[in-house]
Amino acid sequence: MHQSIEIDEKIFQDAVKFYGTVFNLPPLASKIYSYLLFDYEKVGITFDEFVEVLSASKSSVSTSLSLLLNAQLIVDHNKMDERKRYFFINDKYKKIRFEKIVQKMKDELKLLDDLNNFKKSNDDGYNERIENYKALLNKNIENIQESLNKL
Repeated sequence: MHQSIEIDEKIFQDAVKFYGTVFNLPPLASKIYSYLLFDYEKVGITFDEFVEVLSASKSSVSTSLSLLLNAQLIVDHNKMDERKRYFFINDKYKKIRFEKIVQKMKDELKLLDDLNNFKKSNDDGYNERIENYKALLNKNIENIQESLNKL
């Protein structure tokens, strides 16, 4: 069997390092994700191709694919009249990722309000810093949500 997609080794290595850090992925999962980035034609990559191209054991590839599927970073499909599963980058993930970021910022805003309501003293310097920080969070939430609506 041969490699079904063409990759650039340097870009691939850069992507492995970047996405491993950004998504906190183990090395093989990051390689699988990065390899799928080169599937521009959306032909899909099979389990066997990952095993061969990445020189990894079947159990390691299986574990990494499960992790990526559970994290919603990739999706899988079966093609008509074939038992093989084909794996693809989840195009919706960019939106999912930023929705999670917005939710974390909203959660932090609520926590800051709860802390402020609990606080007994009135330190104006502290309050001003917190209000500036909350304004920054709110502005970012607004900007991200505006952009998400365009995706």
